[in-house]
Amino acid sequence: METAAVRDGYRRARRGGAAVRAASWTAAVLAAVLVVSGLSAYGYYWRLQSAVEREDVDGLIGGNRPKKLNDALNILVIGSDERSGANARYGRGLRNKAPASDTMVLLHLSPGGRQAMAISWPRDLMLPIPACRRKDGTTVPGSAVAMLNSAIGRAGPACTVNTIERASRIKIDHFVQVDFTGFKDIATAVGGVPVCVTGDVYDKDSGLSLPAGRHRLKGEQALAYVRSRKGFGDGSDTARIKRQQRFFGAMANEALSRGVLTDPKRLNALLGATAKSLTTDRRLSVARMARIAQGMRGLDAGRIRFVTVPTGPYAPDRNRVALVRPAADRFFAAVRGDVTPPMAPARTAAGRVKVFNGSGVDGRAAQVAADLRDRGWRVAGVGNLGRITPVTSVRYGAGAGAQAAALAGLLPGIRTAPRAQEEPGVVDLVIGTRFPGLRPAGGIPVQRGESRAGGAVCERVGK
Repeated sequence: METAAVRDGYRRARRGGAAVRAASWTAAVLAAVLVVSGLSAYGYYWRLQSAVEREDVDGLIGGNRPKKLNDALNILVIGSDERSGANARYGRGLRNKAPASDTMVLLHLSPGGRQAMAISWPRDLMLPIPACRRKDGTTVPGSAVAMLNSAIGRAGPACTVNTIERASRIKIDHFVQVDFTGFKDIATAVGGVPVCVTGDVYDKDSGLSLPAGRHRLKGEQALAYVRSRKGFGDGSDTARIKRQQRFFGAMANEALSRGVLTDPKRLNALLGATAKSLTTDRRLSVARMARIAQGMRGLDAGRIRFVTVPTGPYAPDRNRVALVRPAADRFFAAVRGDVTPPMAPARTAAGRVKVFNGSGVDGRAAQVAADLRDRGWRVAGVGNLGRITPVTSVRYGAGAGAQAAALAGLLPGIRTAPRAQEEPGVVDLVIGTRFPGLRPAGGIPVQRGESRAGGAVCERVGK
């Protein structure tokens, strides 16, 4: 059992280790999907091949692994909080502690870019950790239950891979590990990430100091932003995870929409920043990265889903979380089977939809609009209602009754009504605080609190 002192130590370590989440999300979306798509075009194979460190995961884990069921790829991105070298400045008092992985993100990529999902595994998730082999050949005994982020300190990233595979029965094809310092370089190389804050932010623990308004964050500022916990919302780790998911969605959108991959100078900087910060499995060669990228060329930022595995409170300790069964089992089964949306989604009759956010949740309209586009709807506009309303409603202009009924069919318990002020053929969807969510349309089920890359990044300051 953990003592109060140990729990306090974990809480202090979180403040310094939160930057790893940033590195992890960046590597997942940029390194695994975006960066490699430019390798063959510019011939930078040698740069990554010589800079990336590698580990023999297959040899360390052995043969007791889940079966590969399909052609989807599962890439586990791990953030290490090791304080050696240039990373020592982010917590000098922790230089001698065993490394931990404060973020683990499983990037699930369907063939041909049909869907891409970044699945967050919380650092405080309590799971059985198996016996793991170290690189020196010794074996570390397993634990009946322990925090997931401790696996890497026991026997390196192969132990983290082994633990997550056993919990989910999802075969992990590759892993990517990133450190603190590399994140700053990556955020700068993509040209910075746009954010906005509703008030002045000052967090002495992370070093973040931002006036209210809009900013484009690079380098140390970007690192401080994703490390900050006390400056936003209720100060909880859960809230910080959601904020970081939105940040890295915006980062992916920047790399895809601002020509990073078509500008040799910027691509060169991005490749260099990524390569020097990576450790991967031996099978993830640069040629393999290029082949993965070629299969993902049809992917756009708005289709990258950011989710967290289904979790709830861990009964023995409210500061920890546990998998929620059977929801987690259903989710893992969908990922294992790469359950994908219909290749030709049903189209609605001619008509358009405007989505308005009255829920008070930043980015909600953009997220719902992206989901509707996936289902064949033509989105004519996305915006904020101007006030918060509890009611979700569907209103329509002349000749759009059939489209309104089809939209209401995706929203449990929502009725439609005509709206004389709306232009003909257009449906308005107003999202209220009691928004029921869209009915599942096939594919991996929508998870509570998930977001999309490219959604608005505007964070509330204070409670």
